[in-house]
Amino acid sequence: MSTVKLRNIGPKSAAWLRQVGLRTREDLEAVGAIDAFMRVKRAGFRPSLNLLYALEGALLDCHWQEVPEARRTELVLAAEAATALLPPPRNRPAASPVTTTQVADTADTAPAFELFDEQDASED
Repeated sequence: MSTVKLRNIGPKSAAWLRQVGLRTREDLEAVGAIDAFMRVKRAGFRPSLNLLYALEGALLDCHWQEVPEARRTELVLAAEAATALLPPPRNRPAASPVTTTQVADTADTAPAFELFDEQDASED
């Protein structure tokens, strides 16, 4: 990251990891992929699941797409469980559940939108 180039970890991801105190491979090994991913999320960044796979791939020293599907599923489930425990962001209230009525009322009139920012879509 700062002195050691880890596989799958580009400049943006490396900057995020440095900002949450993970500067070496040993730091990453000590906390694991899920905790590292959650530290980045808790710091206010918006990492995609690709970062989670990239971290696991870095630890396994393989390309992130070579992380076995079963392991990817485990990682996603663990990250979802950890994310559910996070408090809502300070700048907006907790989301209220969407009901069928709300969806039906807005489905025909809601404008189309992308689910991610252009910045989020760029890969490291």
